[in-house]
Amino acid sequence: MPFIPHTEEEIRNMLNTIGVDSIDQLFDEIPAELMQFSLDAIPTGMSEMEITQLMQQRARQDGSAWSFIGAGAYDHHIPAAVWQIATRGEFYSAYTPYQAEASQGTLQLLYEFQSMMTALMDMDASNASLYDGASALGEAILMAVRANRKSKSRKVLVPRSLHPAYRATAHTVVKNQQIELVDLPFDSKTGQTDMSALAQYSGEDICALVIPQPNFFGVLEDVDALVNWAEQNKTLTIAVVNPLSMSVLKPPGQWGEAGVDICCGEGQPLGIPLSSGGPYYGFMTCRQDFVRQLPGRIIGRTVDMDGKSGFALTLQAREQHIRRSKATSNICTNQGLMVTASTIHMAIMGAEGLEKAASDSINKHQQLIERLTAIDGVEKLFDGAVFNETVLRVPMDAEELLRALAAHNVLGGYNLATHYAELGDAIMVCSTEKQTDDAVDVFADKLARIIAIRSNPGCPTKPKFD
Repeated sequence: MPFIPHTEEEIRNMLNTIGVDSIDQLFDEIPAELMQFSLDAIPTGMSEMEITQLMQQRARQDGSAWSFIGAGAYDHHIPAAVWQIATRGEFYSAYTPYQAEASQGTLQLLYEFQSMMTALMDMDASNASLYDGASALGEAILMAVRANRKSKSRKVLVPRSLHPAYRATAHTVVKNQQIELVDLPFDSKTGQTDMSALAQYSGEDICALVIPQPNFFGVLEDVDALVNWAEQNKTLTIAVVNPLSMSVLKPPGQWGEAGVDICCGEGQPLGIPLSSGGPYYGFMTCRQDFVRQLPGRIIGRTVDMDGKSGFALTLQAREQHIRRSKATSNICTNQGLMVTASTIHMAIMGAEGLEKAASDSINKHQQLIERLTAIDGVEKLFDGAVFNETVLRVPMDAEELLRALAAHNVLGGYNLATHYAELGDAIMVCSTEKQTDDAVDVFADKLARIIAIRSNPGCPTKPKFD
């Protein structure tokens, strides 16, 4: 907000009008202990350049770490042009494009995003984003229950190999709507959904089956078998995918004999940086049969009276600002700026660039795993094919190991004990196309040293690492 100066006379007139004695009285509900009257830690009399240098110096004191944590947030290369364009005033300040005649630029961009996502997923229709990948799954489950009119059970099968945050969020979204989420176990050898456990539901009234690809462990599921099982049992399918992986893997529209019905996921790998926990955005695509059940906004392309191309919001009857409680979704947040960045990112990278980023991530990850599993006591927990994450069993307490690595500025992975205690001391490590050989060397060297110290019989229970 710009600074707007007021004269003392103007301030006094304002206070007299509202009937208070001072500006401070307007804030008297704030507890005194929370009030800060001075900024003693900030030196006075410094120039803009000196302040900038001071803040950079303080930022450097935090240090930087090599990160091998994925678990739903991935550090991919983002061309510099992406956010230079996305933060132009025309995009940065754009609001919901209700007035088509004043929002053609925004509408065209969203239409291009939808076109790119349907092409990447090989699906018929796409919305213009949701809040994040986890809530997008919740919306997809609600959509499947509405769309599968042949099912009366309101029962949805959800693999335990799906991201735990996605499962928790989906439960929060649907728990008060008499929708039952049923866990499907994973195979302890492959890390894939256990097909024998799925078989017990054959012939039962199941509304929908959720299929992650890759799953939370980074393992690639047997998606064809899962989709075919659902088709035979008149069960709708919901794919939850990493969008970048779809540039090298078979897209959801081609899974099994008929393809999936709904596909959703997190758009962060497409041009969105890691910024202390956000921001994110969710995407959702579906078959043409279910487009009227699709939550969120959809942009359509048409022609005007002169035959010129134009863009407008379509299928708006379901929006909450028109139908209120009768809308298909009351969470239709459009993460417009994130979608803008992703659209620019995909346009710059192109199909070839996205494929190269995904392929390089796979290759870098294979090199990382080869280095780490060469260390005594470190081994892969699952033998299924993976994308850019792998679960490793380690020969010491996983939490202790990660703390020791962090002391060396190595964020060594994700501890699975919180959500998968049955896996024992296991961590999940990730690498992308940005991972350098130096980073891998540091990780492998520190990991080997910590394990060697810990395995020494004379070593204390909780050794200190310098």
